[in-house]
Amino acid sequence: MGGVHADDCKELTADRPIRAMDPPEQVTIPLSQHIGTPCAPLVKKDDRVLVGQIIGDAEDRLTAPVHSSVSGTVLGVTTIEAPGGRKVQAVSIANDGMYELAPGLEVDHDPLELEPAELIRRIRDAGIVGMGGAAFPTHFKLDVPPDKQVDTLVVNGVECEPYLTADHRLMLESGEAIKQGILVAMRALGVRRALVGVEENKPDAIASLGDLLADADGIEVVPLKVKYPQGAEKQLIKAILDREVPPGRLPMDVGVVVINIGTAAAIADALYRGMPLIQRVVTVTGPIVREPANILARIGTPVSHLVESCGGLTEDLGKFIVGGPMMGVAHHTLDTPVTKGMSGVLLFSRSQAKLLEPTVCIRCGKCIQVCPMGLIAGGFAEMVETGRYEEAEQNHIFDCIECGCCAYICPASRRIVQSIRQGKNEIMRRRSQSA
Repeated sequence: MGGVHADDCKELTADRPIRAMDPPEQVTIPLSQHIGTPCAPLVKKDDRVLVGQIIGDAEDRLTAPVHSSVSGTVLGVTTIEAPGGRKVQAVSIANDGMYELAPGLEVDHDPLELEPAELIRRIRDAGIVGMGGAAFPTHFKLDVPPDKQVDTLVVNGVECEPYLTADHRLMLESGEAIKQGILVAMRALGVRRALVGVEENKPDAIASLGDLLADADGIEVVPLKVKYPQGAEKQLIKAILDREVPPGRLPMDVGVVVINIGTAAAIADALYRGMPLIQRVVTVTGPIVREPANILARIGTPVSHLVESCGGLTEDLGKFIVGGPMMGVAHHTLDTPVTKGMSGVLLFSRSQAKLLEPTVCIRCGKCIQVCPMGLIAGGFAEMVETGRYEEAEQNHIFDCIECGCCAYICPASRRIVQSIRQGKNEIMRRRSQSA
């Protein structure tokens, strides 16, 4: 139901192998890179830190620790503006170029011989979160409550956002790590079935993973028709299992847990190689990037460093988006650091980024037709614009996944998603005031 067939623009980087880049002289590592409680700093100015050392953590269950991606000296704990405008604490570290590993990172057991609770603890300690962009703590997702019954792990290799190809390249180049991570996640969940969803515009990844997983009991690669936003959890579960997650409920309520391809690879890095989540693959692309690429970058690296490693820009920058063009967030500076959930960096010229002026809604209903959640998207925008927040909440505005299909298809160029986000924020603000 719903969705659009957007131009995928993946040809810029789909055939570009992942390449590691030289880390910068300084990294700035945010202490909030996940959904949940921000971490508190565990280091202070002038401390020496090592690669893989925990530099931030919190006691709450819904959180994920943060690790140093380099060895060096802490320059201080500062406050930076994250994409989206949120102010977060961050640890700045001067890279000493030695990359000395923190003690205790050695692997001491075959992960598949460990008990589920121990696997979940180690995944938590490694700071692993959803790598598709949402950055939900993975240990929380794998720790299924006793009153829930999960029978299937779904692995998201869809990567339906235009321009992004980081997961595609991971499936081609890191298949063994993905396989290891899937097996660990299956053991942690206690399930015997895992389905890897990959859209048919990635035939090489389907073939490569299919061959690699042929001898893995219970794991199957499922080719899917190409449609955005099929990579969203509820849409993927419907496409791959024909199960519908009710409004306000979670995938585990229909017996499913979903993790991303990149998350599976990160689990393998942690459990088989002892390395916490200190780096990730980022697609750096866009019409004005001189040499678009898929880059393995250390967490905390300034985005400007990635752009420089791609040969810079061919025109003046007009718009910078973190993530994909549909669900990504525009930001005002390339000094922002790479985070665990940063799947892509998109760069456009001023002319390419020019916004069309919105006009009056013509009541065509296209936004309703393409909404994957079956919502009245344009109606939400009108409710917010006229201050009818209670009505918007009653009509399930929080079920909106902000995929952008409505704005993409709107012939009146209305900024529907922005209005919905504004409405959600205002409703949450009013809730907190009345609490």
